[in-house]
Amino acid sequence: MKKILYVAFIAALGAGSLSSCSDFLEAENKTNISADSYFSTEDGLTTLRTYAYSTMKTLVTQTDIYEWGTDLYVATRGKDPGELHRYTLTAENSTVESFYTSIYSMINYANGLLYYNGDNNAQYTAEAKFLRCYGYYLLTQHFGAVPYVTEYIQDATTDYPRTELSTIYASVIEELESIKDDTNLPASDTSGNISRRAVNALLSKVCLAAGWDLETTLTSDVNGTYTVNGTTYFTKAAQYAVAAIDGQTLTMSFEDKWSPTNEGNEEEIWSIQYDRAGYTGDVSEGGHGLQNQFGNYYGDCASSGYKYCTSEKALSEKALYLWADGDERFDGTFMTTFYNYDGTWGTTGYYAYYNVSDKSNLSIGLRYFPYYVTQAEAEAEIAANADKYVKGDNVNDVYAYILSNPVTMFTFKSDGTYTTSTVDYETGNVAVYGTTVVKKFDDPESTNESTNTSNDYRDVIVFHLSDMYLTAAEAYLMLGQETTALQYVNAVRTRANAGTLSSFSAYEADYSVPSSWTTTSLDVILDERARELFAENQRWMDLRRTRQLVRYNVAFNSYISTVSDMSNTATGEVKWYRPIPASEISSNTALTSESQNPGY
Repeated sequence: MKKILYVAFIAALGAGSLSSCSDFLEAENKTNISADSYFSTEDGLTTLRTYAYSTMKTLVTQTDIYEWGTDLYVATRGKDPGELHRYTLTAENSTVESFYTSIYSMINYANGLLYYNGDNNAQYTAEAKFLRCYGYYLLTQHFGAVPYVTEYIQDATTDYPRTELSTIYASVIEELESIKDDTNLPASDTSGNISRRAVNALLSKVCLAAGWDLETTLTSDVNGTYTVNGTTYFTKAAQYAVAAIDGQTLTMSFEDKWSPTNEGNEEEIWSIQYDRAGYTGDVSEGGHGLQNQFGNYYGDCASSGYKYCTSEKALSEKALYLWADGDERFDGTFMTTFYNYDGTWGTTGYYAYYNVSDKSNLSIGLRYFPYYVTQAEAEAEIAANADKYVKGDNVNDVYAYILSNPVTMFTFKSDGTYTTSTVDYETGNVAVYGTTVVKKFDDPESTNESTNTSNDYRDVIVFHLSDMYLTAAEAYLMLGQETTALQYVNAVRTRANAGTLSSFSAYEADYSVPSSWTTTSLDVILDERARELFAENQRWMDLRRTRQLVRYNVAFNSYISTVSDMSNTATGEVKWYRPIPASEISSNTALTSESQNPGY
């Protein structure tokens, strides 16, 4: 799969992208070969399959739409987090429009593969159905009811009405169930191919979402309360999550799971593949930018030797306090030591963490301690490594921080002595280097081109084992089987050395909550998902699905004070979904302004 994602479309043909679901994939024929003739060949089918897979790259790397507007992130250095975080979205928002059209582009490629494949290649049929179902999973989570299109669009038809959410869920689940035991798919795969295990993983996600959307009733936006009216979909969600787990235990350390030298490990269920060696163009432009998100800005990449970061989606104050003492996921998720830079890219500076086995002679430029480390403990570590905090001939001034509110900042002089100061976390976050960065997606082979956000060739993992454990936990909780749900939560916590909970009520969070806040069993699972899946493009969908979107934003998003901040000012409708893009409503004759989602 690494190589297939770089197969070029044949020189004689070019593919257009969808600008709305009523547009269509067109092949511009620059020879006398017809599209029907070409796409019916083995090479043509392979091309369509390649494009269907490749379009996933756009979908899994758009972090803004998955993570902004939640409890876990803030912008740094004075940057505005934008409409998604402030809930000032309009139907003209370009991020939402791009996401919407990219999904329908993938769906149409999948439909095209089914159309031209016919009964020729059973594996391609199953893969196309899976990709189409994944597209509709994303659409339902972000937009609710949408046009459900299963035919390959080749003409100028523009009449695609929204389909009831219940119908979409039923159709997607039925289609996935038809391929979950299809032996034309491998039982499992860690190289990017769709497998039967991946089908079960997607089924668990779709069924869990269907349970929430169709079998619960929201009783309070602000309180996030609901009633459960049925358990059919939750039962299926638990069943398929367990099938995806397939008896596999969590034995790998969290650090190893995310190590750049351990791609394709046994916890991966489905991933989108990137391959620097297999990319035939300019390698500085053929990757993605996930490693450049989720942190502060650390100076000009080329001159500082530190990884470039966009100053977006850094840890919120709540997120600072999620990982308790001993939880290995903090060090496994965040870079806590930046080595200083002497001008030698890769073996000093940020990526020295990966590229140098003996770091005893490396100097430290930035050091981040979690909130539970006391100043005395931090000073003891600094004293024990005093020579490492001397700037010497290195490029960067030296700082250390205890990431709490207030932040304790250590500012080092050239001789390694230091002064300390404290600052409010939000203010410190705005200051240079005031918070750490996610390292889950780091690519140690990245070049030092400044502000390059297309130089990361790490595979993007879509489904993995511990996510399935927590999906099972949530499903069992909704079935009223708290003991079983807790077992799955504790399995995830045990692997992380976070300790086990005797009950959901035994959980005590270290972050501050409003006086009216009461921690529920669901909150425990959502906190566990935050720790385990931080920066993995899950959070907004998690909060929307579980009816907690308003409650969590009011409590923890500094731009949201009341439910009215997430509502249409004229109608009071809460913005539980993204807006249907204005371009779609204007071009799709089956839609009108009344087809728009509530709140817009």
